[in-house]
Amino acid sequence: MPRKPKLGQNFLNDAQAGERIVAALGDLSGRTVVEIGPGGGAITGVLAARAAQVIAVELDRVHASNLREQFPADRVTVVEQDVLNFDFAQALTNFAAEGERFSIVGNLPYYITSPILLKLASSHDSLDLAVLMVQREVADRVTARPGSRDYGLLSVTVQMFGPAEPLFTLPPDAFSPPPEVHSTVFRWRFAPRFAELGVEEAGFLGFVRQAFAQKRKTLANNLRAAGVTPSAAAVAMSRASIDPQARAEALSLESFAALWRALHR
Repeated sequence: MPRKPKLGQNFLNDAQAGERIVAALGDLSGRTVVEIGPGGGAITGVLAARAAQVIAVELDRVHASNLREQFPADRVTVVEQDVLNFDFAQALTNFAAEGERFSIVGNLPYYITSPILLKLASSHDSLDLAVLMVQREVADRVTARPGSRDYGLLSVTVQMFGPAEPLFTLPPDAFSPPPEVHSTVFRWRFAPRFAELGVEEAGFLGFVRQAFAQKRKTLANNLRAAGVTPSAAAVAMSRASIDPQARAEALSLESFAALWRALHR
């Protein structure tokens, strides 16, 4: 009888896909990997064979218990906790070698994908790279480039913390039970760009939210709705070499940063 998905998860049953996901992390010898939502352990087993140590963060009590029985405690540490409350910095102190940063892997539950991505972004000091499986439409947005249909707030937010690239897509029958959507695996390398682009993290991300507030409106209109006077918006866009009629989805990270700096001169 197929397992029922818990917390919005559909469990990977494609062994080859599990191998590909772990291979995308690179050489794991001597490294510590945090797995988000291991469920039945399809990816955990591959990780345990290749990494020095695996920290499996699993919210479901039954899955957590099964994982402890399935894998040796000296290779896999099961943490029964919501990943949104998991302290990556403290775990780094407890489990990793000095100077090491975690690699992350996970088949993310669809309904909390964005909160988990934001949690990882806020924990970037403790992280090296992540290989994550999400709904295909979400991966399209995360990895989108300026000017494309999928480029938006999530694209800019994620990519300000480092480059993200799609790797491969899996059909519904790669999971049990099969979801109604395809899933895409993408790789995210943590290399924040705030200092390089001369912007302040919290203020800049708030500004980007305002810029994308209404995608059908021009950037200038969204800025005015956020309280920027028409004259100030016009001057800043001119200084940043941005078309006065441009929409937010046309701007690169560099252009957004130039506009933010112009507005804060």
